[in-house]
Amino acid sequence: MSKGRLILTNIIGMIVVLALIAGGSYYYYQSANYVKTDEAKVAATMGQIVAPTSGKLSGWTVEEGDDVTKDAQVGKVSDGKQTVGLSSSMEGKVIKKEASDNQMVQAGQVLAQTADMNNLYITANIKEDKLKDIEKGDSVDVTVDGDSGTTFEGEVEEIGYATTSTFSVMPQQNTSGNYTKVTQKVPVKISIKAPSDKVLPGMNAEVKISTK
Repeated sequence: MSKGRLILTNIIGMIVVLALIAGGSYYYYQSANYVKTDEAKVAATMGQIVAPTSGKLSGWTVEEGDDVTKDAQVGKVSDGKQTVGLSSSMEGKVIKKEASDNQMVQAGQVLAQTADMNNLYITANIKEDKLKDIEKGDSVDVTVDGDSGTTFEGEVEEIGYATTSTFSVMPQQNTSGNYTKVTQKVPVKISIKAPSDKVLPGMNAEVKISTK
């Protein structure tokens, strides 16, 4: 091998080693100072507009995208003997309309669903072994698939009191006598500041929680 080629080979080798060191240092810094997960979703406080009695729905002009205020009358239901006013249980935006004007409805039937779009938040499932590093008030970088080009500021608001598996409808049963340890996850509520109108309840999100 010529002297020039040997020098070039050494230079390339040094560059590779430095890149590996830099990559390892970056990974260590990120692991030591942040907790990340893509197991997160946008959420909102939800409400329903429900038929108070059985009868004919009238005065029902609610449409998806409309804003409603708490206790404001949005229609009425008449059973031929009495007429009962229909109102929203919360202030929010109608995200789903499930009935039409002049339709016959049943008592308790959901006529529309609402969401508090002014106070969206993120629910992130964090591995139990990472939970010790997280505290209420930690700052968070949030990205949402619906607006992936933007990073939103957030803050840890609440840390759950039980793992997600605790609330499973059908908990796993182990009848073989062999136990396999599975890392559990705990829901963490994260605020999201000034979300764009592209951020909607149910969208997938990624979070990076600062633990510095």
